[in-house]
Order: sequence, then C-alpha cells, then structure tokens
Amino acid sequence: MCSHYEAPSYDRLQQAFGVTPVEPAQVDIWPGYQGPFLRSESGEVVACNGVFGLLPGWAKDQTLARRTYNARSETVSEKPSYRSAWRQARHCVIPAVAIYEPDWRTGKAVPARIARADGGLMLIAGLWDCWSSPDCEQVFSYTMLTVNADDHPLMNQYHRPEDEKRMVVILPSGSMEAWLTAPAEKSRELLLQYPAARLTMA
Repeated sequence: MCSHYEAPSYDRLQQAFGVTPVEPAQVDIWPGYQGPFLRSESGEVVACNGVFGLLPGWAKDQTLARRTYNARSETVSEKPSYRSAWRQARHCVIPAVAIYEPDWRTGKAVPARIARADGGLMLIAGLWDCWSSPDCEQVFSYTMLTVNADDHPLMNQYHRPEDEKRMVVILPSGSMEAWLTAPAEKSRELLLQYPAARLTMA
C-alpha cells in the first residue's frame, strides 16, 4: 500500500507526456493532497490535478480521501467508495518519481524510497472520479490500485511482519494507453505485479 509518493515536476510531465495540468500541484504527495494524474478524454491524454484519495459522489467532505488513497484490485468492484468509478472504467495513470513504503526489518518503520531502476517515471494504475463539494465546486480525485505482493522479492519486505504485503500496480512502459482505454470487463487483466529487477530501493 502506498500513502506517500513523489510526483514529477511540471517540466518532467511536459517532457514525458507533452501535457501538464492547468493548476499547480504538489510534488511531495500524501492522502488529501493535490497531485497530477493522466486520463483519456475524447481519445486524447489529458493531465489533471486531483485529491489523492477517491471521493465518490456520496462523500460528505474531502476527509474521506484519507481512507481511499489505495484500492484493492480484488474487491474494488464491490466497495462503495470505488465501484462506480470501476464500473465506468474511469481509469487513470498516476505518474510518480518514487514511492515510499515503511521498512520494518529493524523493528521500527523506516521510510524506504522505491523507484524504477532505469530512472524512468512509475506509471501507477488508478481510478478517478469527480465530486461536487458542498460549495458546488467540481473536485477531481484519484486512487491507486494495489495487488497482493506476498511473493514479490522486493515489495514483500515492507509493512509490518504480520500484515499482508501489497504493492501498487506499476504499468510496464508502453501500456499506458491500454490501461486508459480498457473497458471495465478487461481491466483486471492489466493489474499485475511489476518485476522486482526493474525496481530499486534507497
């Protein structure tokens, strides 16, 4: 599970995808913060800013984002917070320079910075939604999808020893369009572990 990550700068977003959000976003991202994400609109990839933590239409306020920043791929179609976005195939990609996970091997939680070994951007599969605030403001939000990582050589080292090991879905290079345009019934086929050899920890 990932509650903290490093988003790319506007310059790097522009260089990598040729698009940037209209409004500035933060780089050091925690649940409830504003971060950039990519989605498909009329066949084009567009960049948006949104709240890290999905806000479904029934959310009373943005505090729900503190509990909806990650969605389990096994149950995402059933959970009230995510099922509407899942059924509508509101797919997005969250670009990240690195993610941070707690390393408990010393007995204490030590933040470990995990990035692609080749220095490229992580393309994390997610879902997005648009929520109407009590002030009638339209607020974009997003969540990262996760898969089991009990057998993953790198990601099974993080979180508390007694907890199930999870990891966000990092899409292989070249598969961003496939995820953004996949229909709901084909979505699960793309939710896979990312190879440990292609990741590095610092």
